[in-house]
Amino acid sequence: MFTGIVQGTAKVVEVREREAFRTHVVAMPEVLREGLEIGASVAHNGVCLTVTAVDGDNVHFDLMRETLRVTNLGKIAVGDRVNLERAARFGDEIGGHAMSGHVMNVAEVLSIEEAPNNRRLWFALPDECARFVFDKGYVGVDGISLTVGEVRRPDDAPASFCVNLIPETLTRTTLGERVPGDVINIEIDPQTQAIVETAERFLQSHRAGV
Repeated sequence: MFTGIVQGTAKVVEVREREAFRTHVVAMPEVLREGLEIGASVAHNGVCLTVTAVDGDNVHFDLMRETLRVTNLGKIAVGDRVNLERAARFGDEIGGHAMSGHVMNVAEVLSIEEAPNNRRLWFALPDECARFVFDKGYVGVDGISLTVGEVRRPDDAPASFCVNLIPETLTRTTLGERVPGDVINIEIDPQTQAIVETAERFLQSHRAGV
């Protein structure tokens, strides 16, 4: 489990490509490597990955076909930075919201609105996620726990949503580097997903019984 509170970023120093498979090697800061062992879970842009090797500063992670298909990690190149979060431990403070590290889809950055000490990012809202995203709800964006600022569902255009970012988030994560056209990972709040799906099943069964 993860909390959506990104602990830092790391640069990808090597990418090894194989058929429907790749290995990322990242130079992890010392503070994030403390106690790190093979088999540990570390979220990269919100995607739960397993440590496969530790070589000094460099830590290796394997990405299988489904991860490459569903997330933005298949587009990562050497020199790019990724958001990192170590798996939460029992007793840790949940500063964001509970996240599984299972990305549902990706979303394109549509526009960026700048204001003093604030930044608002607008994203396309994928159809698969649309029923789970609403004003003031939670969403994971590249592994960052954020509150949805607003959702727009116009009749003549695709749905979109925005998040508002404070300077600390821009400094600590890669969102400060994002530009329109970039693709980010989306994880829906698991509790929201469970509630919505339960309500949908109840309504369907109620209609069937009427």
